[in-house]
Amino acid sequence: MVRSGKNFNQQVYPLPAQSHYIWPYKTGWMAELKVNRIPFEDIRAWFFDLDGTLMDTDDQVAERLARKLKVFPPRRAGIIARKIIMALETPLNGWITFIDMLGLDNFVFRLSHLAGIAKNRNFTLVPGADKAVEGLAEKFRLAVVSTRPQQDAQAFLDQYGMAGFFSLIIHRGSTRRLKPHPSPLLFAARQLAVKPEECVMVGDTTVDMFAAKKAGVWAIGVLCGWGTEKELQRAGADIILPSTGDIPELMNTSPSGECS
Repeated sequence: MVRSGKNFNQQVYPLPAQSHYIWPYKTGWMAELKVNRIPFEDIRAWFFDLDGTLMDTDDQVAERLARKLKVFPPRRAGIIARKIIMALETPLNGWITFIDMLGLDNFVFRLSHLAGIAKNRNFTLVPGADKAVEGLAEKFRLAVVSTRPQQDAQAFLDQYGMAGFFSLIIHRGSTRRLKPHPSPLLFAARQLAVKPEECVMVGDTTVDMFAAKKAGVWAIGVLCGWGTEKELQRAGADIILPSTGDIPELMNTSPSGECS
């Protein structure tokens, strides 16, 4: 298990220059990318969140919640369930940050495991995420940066044949602080022997974007998970894509960013 230990020295790096957004759900939205927003020719590593980014967790949670809303018709229950989940995303992230600051995260995660809250191993892949990862792995070093336990991350990657594409898994036990603290991303960069400004973080929540900005890492937000377009924009995403599966198209459109 990779750990930073208690002697982890946080380093502060200048933030990347201001970039722009790719607004999704428009006809020919990718064609609107006229210039390179992220200097992909300088990028050496990509970091990926799991839930809502590679792992289609939000749909699973929404389906479970919708089944409990029996007072509503199935279609209406599904809409309400997703709205509830989206509304809870920001306060839940705030709660995780709070318990992390108090140093209670391991205790709370252990309680949730004992209660059976975090035992679901029925993983679902975000459509196209495996192809995106496979294409990037031909040119870049890849790492998972997640608050999930190591066994969950490894089991998910093994299930979908992606373990061989990743050089590193940063999990909830790897560093003393969790995202949105920059420690997990800075630790990943150190382990891969790359500079933060040579890395891209792909995530679906404001937590991922805040961590990237604090670490001096480029940030790509994806809308296939928990975060909304406006939330990711406010959190400082350099690019926003409809889904992780759209990364190959982004790379093929961007100068010096070829991705097969």
